[in-house]
Amino acid sequence: MEMTESVFDYKGLPVTYYTFGKGAPLIVLHGWGASSQVMKPICASLKLKRTFYLIDFPGFGKTPPPPVPWSIDDYTDLTAGFIRSLQAGTADILAHSFGGRITLKLCARETDKSLVGKVIITGGAGMKPRRSPKYYFKKNLAFALKYPFTLLPEQQSQRGLQWLRSTKLWKLLGSSDYKTLGGVMREVFVKTVSEHLDRLLPSIPHEILLIWGKNDDATPLYQAKKMEKGLRNAGLAVIDDAGHYAFLDRAHQFKLITEAFFKP
Repeated sequence: MEMTESVFDYKGLPVTYYTFGKGAPLIVLHGWGASSQVMKPICASLKLKRTFYLIDFPGFGKTPPPPVPWSIDDYTDLTAGFIRSLQAGTADILAHSFGGRITLKLCARETDKSLVGKVIITGGAGMKPRRSPKYYFKKNLAFALKYPFTLLPEQQSQRGLQWLRSTKLWKLLGSSDYKTLGGVMREVFVKTVSEHLDRLLPSIPHEILLIWGKNDDATPLYQAKKMEKGLRNAGLAVIDDAGHYAFLDRAHQFKLITEAFFKP
């Protein structure tokens, strides 16, 4: 299916998005480290009378990084602004992983929740994860390494921290995602993964379907169950033999579930 590439000007930042289809709007939000490209195959296969809008978040795909380190709230502001620009009242959302964080924020905001209709979140991030002793060891070691530099005057402190972040030891402490990032996107990553959204769940009234791969090791199934329990109006569909990208691992099954949920 032919898709149209367009740009949404958000406060001077050119945000690339793709459009196809005809009907009520369905906003598609990709995960961390990906772009709208990974969502295109499943969206193109859906037999829905919808206009699909697939956004490349700042720092991903064809959209440049934000000028300063953004938080989840900043990405949520962008998404709310995009939906308002459509002048369609409300829009349904299909969100994966990092896109799930933004969707939860959007649905919880008193000023923005009316923009959202029905929601599917698959492999959604944002719940506080279970932590191993190894995680706390790394966290405490990182704090101990940083602390002496925080006692220095501002300029010296920044130089010292910059040197610390370039060392092999510091890089070993970071996650695989953190290690591959640089510049502003590394700081965006730290900001976003540090914020847990469990507290927002009770304030979200929307009809939400959670579709999870049973073997998801990025956002494990226990996080989906926690999300389902905390939301007022949610259901959980678990797909066997699928991981974090359930819409790729079991595309046909994911397609049938999604069509059934979004059809009028």
